[in-house]
Amino acid sequence: MLLTAEDPFPVRVLRQTAPSDIFLTADHAGRVIPKALGDLGVSETERQRHIAWDIGIAGVTEHLSGLLDATAVLQTYSRLVIDCNRHPSWPSAMPEISEHTPIPGNVGLTPADRTQRIDAIFTPYHNRIAALLDERAKRRTILVAMHSFTPCFKGESRAMQVGILFDQDVTLARIMIDLLRNEGDLIVGENAPYALAPDSDYSVPTHAVKRGLPHLEIEIRQDLIADPAGQKAWAERFARLLMAASRALQG
Repeated sequence: MLLTAEDPFPVRVLRQTAPSDIFLTADHAGRVIPKALGDLGVSETERQRHIAWDIGIAGVTEHLSGLLDATAVLQTYSRLVIDCNRHPSWPSAMPEISEHTPIPGNVGLTPADRTQRIDAIFTPYHNRIAALLDERAKRRTILVAMHSFTPCFKGESRAMQVGILFDQDVTLARIMIDLLRNEGDLIVGENAPYALAPDSDYSVPTHAVKRGLPHLEIEIRQDLIADPAGQKAWAERFARLLMAASRALQG
């Protein structure tokens, strides 16, 4: 067994029975490593970087859940242990190298090692999301996946402050992109800095697209939400805009 009584549960649920149509997820909210895995051979400095988690997104999601009175599901463990937004069979799910950083604790994993991580972290997280969505099956639900991105990736600077990602249903994404651009102070990415697709993402295709739910993936630049003040400010902005987008989607 990978997790012991000393390790935290892999899933945090906020406001399970909240009334909002918005349903929030945060695949990369935490950076905990199970005690049995030590530090994966990665220094504390490296484990504070984006390679280990989405910096600032837990705070934004927590504030946003409160402002909207919306259910939120947050993942506790570092993406270096297992990335809960990747199919477990993909090499990127338990990477041997992340960006330019070697992850020694992920080298030479056996099928049993991989299964332990899937069973302990990945499956409980996604099962919890699925169960909560099942409970809401007769309710209107908009799934919003919360993420953050680095100001610079592999030497390339990113000027955009926020990106909106989407898969097959572009309606809600177009509403939100327009709302963000109308703010007048933002450079907004459209399926950027990443593109959302079934061969690169797991959560939105699995929980939103397959259920036919309206969805967004929000990416906020990490330097803007690295401290509590920034997290609160962006949560307040998105609370206002998500409510406007939800109303617009209803027509």
